[in-house]
Amino acid sequence: MGAKQNHRVLVVDDDPDILELLKYNLVKEGYEVKVAEDGKKGVQIAKTFQPELVLLDIMMPNQDGVETCRQIRELPEMVNAHITFLTARAEEYSEVAAFDAGADDYITKPIKPRALMSRISAHFRKEKKGKSIPKVSIGDLTIDKTSYTVTILDNQFTLPKKEFELLYFLAQNPNKVFSRDDLLQNIWGTDVYVLARTVDVHIRKVREKIGDGYITTVKGVGYKFESN
Repeated sequence: MGAKQNHRVLVVDDDPDILELLKYNLVKEGYEVKVAEDGKKGVQIAKTFQPELVLLDIMMPNQDGVETCRQIRELPEMVNAHITFLTARAEEYSEVAAFDAGADDYITKPIKPRALMSRISAHFRKEKKGKSIPKVSIGDLTIDKTSYTVTILDNQFTLPKKEFELLYFLAQNPNKVFSRDDLLQNIWGTDVYVLARTVDVHIRKVREKIGDGYITTVKGVGYKFESN
């Protein structure tokens, strides 16, 4: 099988059988892979390995997956990484906590290796298609897709990937109202099951960083980006 442009994948799970199975299938597909058996080691590896994709369990010794996700997201070099939880925890509160910590996707075990490899391959194809998109500038706000940076006046900062994509999508369609389902389909895709509450969590986190004046809640309908 041909190499996938040496995409780097980090797998963090305390189950050695899961680590071995995922590493075997990922390497077979041509990915560069590193594994960690707990959250703290996962964060340390992420600092130097700088994976493009992280597969992360929730229940682990020393440090759970939610805290690990939060710490990885705080690394400047990991702002654009895609973090997917791969866990047996199917409770709603676990999924909400994962997305609140900065996750991009949440998959419940068990999942067949072939299905997982297909999702990973689809993710990297989507990434490749969306790379050359121009900046969006509205008023004092500039959103740069190439660097995942947001600038308000002279203040430039980065956003976690899904928060950025949500803001960017809304800003590309100013004054248009999108329902939660619309946003889930456009940002997370149709092949990923996430809760509608996930949109609310991400909107709240974006507002915390850019202020409340840009994204308006249309009660009972959804959200829109104000261009005025």
